[in-house]
Amino acid sequence: MANNILQVTNLKVAYGGIQAVKGINLEVNEGELVTLIGANGAGKTTTLKAITGTLPLCKVEGEMHYLGQHTKGTTSFSLVKQKLAMVPEGRGVFTRMSIQENLLMGAYTRDDKAGIAADIDKWFGVFPRLKERAAQMAGTLSGGEQQMLAMARALMSHPKLLLLDEPSMGLSPIMVEKIFEVIRNVSAQGITILLVEQNAKLALEAAHRAYVMDSGLLTMSGNARDMLDDPKVKAAYLGE
Repeated sequence: MANNILQVTNLKVAYGGIQAVKGINLEVNEGELVTLIGANGAGKTTTLKAITGTLPLCKVEGEMHYLGQHTKGTTSFSLVKQKLAMVPEGRGVFTRMSIQENLLMGAYTRDDKAGIAADIDKWFGVFPRLKERAAQMAGTLSGGEQQMLAMARALMSHPKLLLLDEPSMGLSPIMVEKIFEVIRNVSAQGITILLVEQNAKLALEAAHRAYVMDSGLLTMSGNARDMLDDPKVKAAYLGE
């Protein structure tokens, strides 16, 4: 049996009287790339924030286990130390720090200086555009470059689970292809990924398994490639 990395059971999230997530169950196993697709406002980002403990004041019910440990009430800082990393929607880079400094921040839980230096070289190899601008302030980068930096920064922590929230949002088609090339490459290295993405076609092509979220509920789940051929998915999310 595959090792379970993340288990979410009957998760409910309410903001005041608004029920954003209405009792969902999902799991991610070691080495999988699992995608969560759905329309804007379906509750996808809220789900990721509940997992990482980064929601504002709201009511959260249900159970979440990461690496077999119950995480409800666990601080996001503690989860990072346990090698759970998230690239948030909007990238969230440190705008007044250089690219190099941002990458070092991604490794702040590590103390292996030689390994950190080797990883910076590794991700500069994947993102040569970042290497060319290593001393440049992150706030001056384009949206696509900031997305590259946010992903590389998260990967500097050697995550056991990488959460990606809308990595293609607002990017040019060429940059979207580059980002998904990197996502596929990272997955091929065995890093476990939970991907939230509005570009359903690219997400399903890259993923092993998929969940479809609609109005706070999971309405479908299964093999990602099979969903590409599902008439309901085609009509609702693939524009076919």
